[in-house]
Amino acid sequence: MTSALIDLDPQVLWKHFDVLAATPRPSTKEAAARNYVISRAEALGLEYTQDAAGNLVVRKPPRPGRESAPMALLQGHLDMVCEKNEGTPHNFDTDAIKVTRDGDWLKAEGTTLGSDNGVGVAAALAVMESSDIAHGPLEFVFTIDEETGLTGAAEFPGGLLKSKYFLNLDNEETGTLCIGCAGGVKTTGRRKVEFAPASGKSAFRIKVSGLKGGHSGVDIHQGRGNALRVLGTTLQRLAAKLPAEIATLNGGSAQNAIPREAAAVVVLDAGQESSLRELVSACETEWKTDLSRFDPELRITVETSPKPERTLKASDSARIIDLLVTLPYGVVAMSPDVPGLVQNSTNLAVVSINGDTAEIITSQRSAIESSKQAVAQMVATVMRMAGFEVEHTGSYPGWKPEPTSEIVRKLQSAHEKVFGKPAKLIAMHAGLECGVIGEKYPGMQMISFGPTIVDPHSPNERVQISTVQNFWKLLKQALETI
Repeated sequence: MTSALIDLDPQVLWKHFDVLAATPRPSTKEAAARNYVISRAEALGLEYTQDAAGNLVVRKPPRPGRESAPMALLQGHLDMVCEKNEGTPHNFDTDAIKVTRDGDWLKAEGTTLGSDNGVGVAAALAVMESSDIAHGPLEFVFTIDEETGLTGAAEFPGGLLKSKYFLNLDNEETGTLCIGCAGGVKTTGRRKVEFAPASGKSAFRIKVSGLKGGHSGVDIHQGRGNALRVLGTTLQRLAAKLPAEIATLNGGSAQNAIPREAAAVVVLDAGQESSLRELVSACETEWKTDLSRFDPELRITVETSPKPERTLKASDSARIIDLLVTLPYGVVAMSPDVPGLVQNSTNLAVVSINGDTAEIITSQRSAIESSKQAVAQMVATVMRMAGFEVEHTGSYPGWKPEPTSEIVRKLQSAHEKVFGKPAKLIAMHAGLECGVIGEKYPGMQMISFGPTIVDPHSPNERVQISTVQNFWKLLKQALETI
């Protein structure tokens, strides 16, 4: 076992997390993780089914004396967000996550940790193997490709599950029970671009780094910087002051992550290097003032770069840059009903130039379907004004809260028994698979809970060890209460 996990409680959970951390599992590449789950099911003699999408369902009989209990379902997703700091030599397709321990926290060396949703999956596996939990009949659902658009949940078939209660293990705030979540949609803009021979004598790489990033749902209200916006405003200022040509432009890595880094290669005369550096330094100072304590480690740097043979035509680079500056980003509206809950948001996520096509990826979230579509149309309208063709994909529904449901009462009873007080009921401004799968099973009652995970979807991701212990205690009590 990884040294960081030795002697952690509960070992029945951490031993599975150790295997998952050593198993590459990017979105759409979860086969090895799924095979591990299958190996455990087969070793235990449990029935399992794999659907056409690659999701896995395992069934476990009730413990003696609990045969009449209603069937419950434990669910988690096998994939993880793959983000790393620039310069970190990690291949998510082949390399194990390097887990480290810092007091009461686990994190990874320069990459995402995968505690989202590795801890939840490990907990489900621990329940599968358990012989000391007095649970009723159980189903375990392990989904694929949650992080890039809840694909596994969207393609999950109706009619397969038998459970009355759906326990999602993908919440990230201890002491809470999540009873609702936002839906989402991906909005992508594409534009054909043209190039011309580079006329300047020198090339420089302008890089934005040091931002916190984070989850584009649960962290969108934190006021953190967006690397694409920072780079866009810097390049716009540069274009207005110097005869610079843009050769490359890229940043961000996933639609559900706030972009932490972005970079562009520009070409201009060597004699203008000092002016370039002064301009970039001024932009950095202004952005640091604007972001202040929200993102104090922001850096905008300039370094020499090999000169490219061609650069974007000025009209194309201007359209891309102006769009990075203009596209809505962040909180669009707060909930009028739930204090502190974001109702509508949009994330400016990824920009890239591949061949002769510039692409900008965004995502929108809302618990209200009409509001989600309205924000997506607002973003699409701005894109079309800049000459981009627009595509909406990966739309998924939200999950309407039902605070008086039977499953909420049962989980609150379990929470009070374990901790002496009720949990806080919350709704999450992020996509959970409950809403997507639950839509196909009318009447199934749903709830989500988990340990404390901070800064998911970024290399700063970390999970609090003591809250994993509490999560496990609550899960065991919940299964005995249901």
